[in-house]
Amino acid sequence: MTSVNITTTKNTVTVNEGDTTVVTVATQGPQGPVGFQLEDTSKADGSVIYYDQSSATFKADATTTKLTLVDGGNF
Repeated sequence: MTSVNITTTKNTVTVNEGDTTVVTVATQGPQGPVGFQLEDTSKADGSVIYYDQSSATFKADATTTKLTLVDGGNF
């Protein structure tokens, strides 16, 4: 008889087995960055991600691109 005991509070796994057994243990991690919102509906080739304080979001659009930075943009 095979028995598997998993105690989550101690993070231990005990396996008593008579046959070959594979035990996989996984814990759920974070589901992505918290508080990071990206507005990219107007993105264009070469868009640069920047923070827009008035909307409290990060944006990638055709207004701020690598070309506007190289050709005299303010940064």
